[in-house]
Amino acid sequence: MISTRGRYALRVMIDLAEQHSDRFIPLKDIAERQGISKKYLEIIVKDLVAGDLLVGASGKGGGYRLCRKPEEYSVGEILERMEGSLASVACLKDPDYDCPRKNACQTLPMWCEFDRMVHDFFYGKTLKDLL
Repeated sequence: MISTRGRYALRVMIDLAEQHSDRFIPLKDIAERQGISKKYLEIIVKDLVAGDLLVGASGKGGGYRLCRKPEEYSVGEILERMEGSLASVACLKDPDYDCPRKNACQTLPMWCEFDRMVHDFFYGKTLKDLL
């Protein structure tokens, strides 16, 4: 399940993309347009900046802006930054995990196929697609 962190991060990214601006957009403006607490958005944008998805500037004229063009962001990279792995089951979340049932697991191929579909779906959509 995608949490509010992931969903709100997408909303912030879409909001910034809609501004079509190289200037910094104040977080309070984004919070008002999106109907999301500014305090909660501060946590979200901090993670987006740390993940090199946004650039932030403080002070007069400060705020946030995209680092790249909207078509250069996949929805998958944004969600994984906020949610961590999108793996459906624990044994696929950690590639170093050696499940003792791996060779006998009758459901593993299904989970692998499902995870590939989820990955391909989210990585096949860009921020521009959502505008």
